[in-house]
Amino acid sequence: MKKLLLMFLMCAPIAAFAQKFGHVNAQEIIQVMPDYTKAKNEIDALQKQYEDDLKSMQDELTKKSQAYEKEQATLPDNIKQRREQELQEMYQKIQQSYQDNQQALAKASQEKMQAITTKVIDAIKQVGQAGGYVYIMDVAGGVPYISTTLSTDVTADVKAKLGLK
Repeated sequence: MKKLLLMFLMCAPIAAFAQKFGHVNAQEIIQVMPDYTKAKNEIDALQKQYEDDLKSMQDELTKKSQAYEKEQATLPDNIKQRREQELQEMYQKIQQSYQDNQQALAKASQEKMQAITTKVIDAIKQVGQAGGYVYIMDVAGGVPYISTTLSTDVTADVKAKLGLK
């Protein structure tokens, strides 16, 4: 019994070293994906559209503000108050539109990136299962140290699984 226990204890460290560990740079993979380029272009186009809309609103506010300043001295008090109220409402509308646009842009970006990230994670899982890896860590995720002698870089395998070069 002692011999069996001794053999087990001697073999356990060897079994521990037989485990395979991998690392991957998911950010590098994502940046070369056609889906990422497409999503980035769509987000950039949406951002440009929002910026153009806000610029148009700001230009209109500037014109009305300048017109008000020119004729302010000759206007009756009730009309002055109404115009000032209109200008204030326009300004608030611009501020609200800016906030709404930022939220919509963030949501669209998150949705598009979630689909891309899911594809990469699925490919990493497939590579891990096919290669018999215990762990595959993402170096882009802020892992402070990964031993390149004890861990295999599977970035190329994941790219191949996704059909990337």
